[in-house]
Amino acid sequence: MHKIKKIVWLMLVLSLTNVLKANDRSSDIRVDLLIVGGGASGTTAGIQAARMGVKTLIVEETEWLGGMLTSAGVSAIDGNHQMPAGLWAEFRQKLYNHYGGPEAVETGWVSNTLFEPHVGNRILKELATEKNLSIWYNTEWSSVSRNGQQWEVSVKKGKKLHKIRATQIIDATELGDVMAYLKVPSRLGMDSKAEMGEVFAPDNANDIIQDMTYVVVLKDYGAKANKTIRKPAGYDPSVFSCCCDVSDPASHNGPEDNCFQMMQYGRLPNNKYMINWPKCGNDIYLNIIEKSRADRKEALKEAKLHTLRFLYYLQTELGYKNLGIADDEFPTKDKFPMIPYHRESRRLKGIVTMTLGHVSNPYQFNQPLYRTGIAVGDYTIDHHHLKNPSAPAIDFVKIKVPSYNVPLGSLIPEQQDGLIVSEKSISVSNIVNGATRLQPVVLTIGQASGALAAIAIKNKVEPRSVNIREVQQALLQSKAYIMPFIDVKPEDQDFAAIQRIGATGILEGIGISYKWANQTWFYPKREISEYELVKGLQSYYPQLKMFQASGAVLTPEFFVEVLKAIKPEFSYETLATSWAQAGVKATLSPGLALDRRTAAVLIDKYLDPFSVTIDFNGNPK
Repeated sequence: MHKIKKIVWLMLVLSLTNVLKANDRSSDIRVDLLIVGGGASGTTAGIQAARMGVKTLIVEETEWLGGMLTSAGVSAIDGNHQMPAGLWAEFRQKLYNHYGGPEAVETGWVSNTLFEPHVGNRILKELATEKNLSIWYNTEWSSVSRNGQQWEVSVKKGKKLHKIRATQIIDATELGDVMAYLKVPSRLGMDSKAEMGEVFAPDNANDIIQDMTYVVVLKDYGAKANKTIRKPAGYDPSVFSCCCDVSDPASHNGPEDNCFQMMQYGRLPNNKYMINWPKCGNDIYLNIIEKSRADRKEALKEAKLHTLRFLYYLQTELGYKNLGIADDEFPTKDKFPMIPYHRESRRLKGIVTMTLGHVSNPYQFNQPLYRTGIAVGDYTIDHHHLKNPSAPAIDFVKIKVPSYNVPLGSLIPEQQDGLIVSEKSISVSNIVNGATRLQPVVLTIGQASGALAAIAIKNKVEPRSVNIREVQQALLQSKAYIMPFIDVKPEDQDFAAIQRIGATGILEGIGISYKWANQTWFYPKREISEYELVKGLQSYYPQLKMFQASGAVLTPEFFVEVLKAIKPEFSYETLATSWAQAGVKATLSPGLALDRRTAAVLIDKYLDPFSVTIDFNGNPK
């Protein structure tokens, strides 16, 4: 009898062992690309990679997609209104379709595009419905390790543990947590003047980051409603006494008090209000970046409390008692957003670092990083430091820059293979982060990181070994900008050709600092001179080093002379034979005055300089 019991016991143990092994096997997931974080950049990275045929998984800690756009409640797009690129354009069009056109989302003066966070989440989930894309919500990662050429990542989805194996990882976390876990070199806080060569930077580096905000979305419950909350602990009305100052910090005007105008700042559709106000509002200084998850959660209680104090001020001192916390926005007990709005995170030390010089003077700076561009932005350099008296007194918003593009090398670590960094954690200076942190830029950075990962995986190379032009071409095929030319839109038949030639630097744009939406113009209808063409081509074609060109307007006759110096077999007959195929509308004649559009199209067609490989500094190899 004892022997039978022992056999039964052994059989039970073996059976249980087999079950556990089976569970272990079932919990092992294999994908090509793992994206940690389903925020603004993680979502677009996943969509782009999946569309390019790469098996992709996003793990996201909340039950929403969109990060700062949705889960943090910052549902007012800052910038890129005139540059609707790629997935940012698709997202915006779906907002237009939902609300009834562009005018229906121009509800607040801070932005041309405002929306309810829950609507943004739904739309992003619609966009993310791709056969190669899986998304795990309510999933936390705990460890990341490299095993040969593969990553092994431990996550907890609900109550179940999983091990995910992937070829590439994109760190799309809000604070650059994956790269920090891996001890990938990064920066935190303000850079010194000497390190970045930026005259506006402080003399000494520090760990000061921008103020954060715990946004709240309010709803108008009707004129007779009284939604006044209980007086929050530590409430002091004097903290908010200057909140009605709506003067523009980019102008030279003095304070302008207008409480009604202040409330219209973040007005959303359907009588809702995004409360994300910097001047004596709910911005707060909390540097929680290096804290643990538990410590961050505890510290953020003060940020929420500070927002409640501001809400109480709005309801009692300013009389907006009819505005209460929206009960139909966020799936949380307190109806606050799931996460705070982080304006700044760790910043990668990438294979290139984008500094103020690259933004303000892209064509004359020491590295032509603009040639490697993969995302564009036009918002001014905007930093929030009003809540930290220790922050150096730098008037960031008055640092004048044109629109710009983001270099591909800023997404790639100096040493670590298999990792791409996205979101607000790319390799830029602290000053430049004030522009690259904005929502549409982060959305397009994410799309670029997805394209970069997909090409690296398909070609079985590391991200640092990809052909930059291949990544850029993939983005152009997705109607995304690589150059910030405001006057040539994606629907233009010559958009891709002009973008490609712009990215070679052969034809340069004209950058202008303009209010809160900076610009770079290509001027496609402007005539081009012989000299401008030859000068632009010389960096790619040494045959033209001694070629003589005047300031006369470029003609087909002279264009043929230039091309014959590069390709002796080229002739006027060659041009005439394929002139119509080039898509040029004007009738060909030897003396026809050519404009910049036509020159770009002809250069792209007959020379294809975009196919010349470049390094991450933008120089031809």
